[in-house]
Amino acid sequence: MSFPFRSPRQQVGGVFVFARILDKIRYFATHGSLPHGYHLGPVEGSRTFDDRVCRFLGISFDDLSKRTLEGGVDEEVLEWCFKNGRRPDAEQIEIWNGFMQKRGWRDSASAGLAQQKAEAGLGEREDIQVFFDLMDVEEGRMP
Repeated sequence: MSFPFRSPRQQVGGVFVFARILDKIRYFATHGSLPHGYHLGPVEGSRTFDDRVCRFLGISFDDLSKRTLEGGVDEEVLEWCFKNGRRPDAEQIEIWNGFMQKRGWRDSASAGLAQQKAEAGLGEREDIQVFFDLMDVEEGRMP
């Protein structure tokens, strides 16, 4: 069985994580909930990847959800974000992607990554060095 969400490494318009958020929005709309351990949108008291993507694009999560559920392909939803929020240039996207793909590696999120790895029974896996790796491994993909 394939997991219902794309890897955070899957890009739309060159932007990491965006495709995964759209998958979660669509899944929640269809199923009424997400699989155990997953969240959707901002979570009080923490910065989620969903929240960070919305901040990067200058849109609210609620507006992104509404637009996503109106239909259209991923690129159309991203273009809507660019028109209604902000359109980062190529260098800003490169910096964003670099930050996101390394989140948890020698930064302020390292302790959280270690905790989540341990909770998933993967604490001894040295090949899981960033949150993207952890998501991919938990969902049956290679890191």
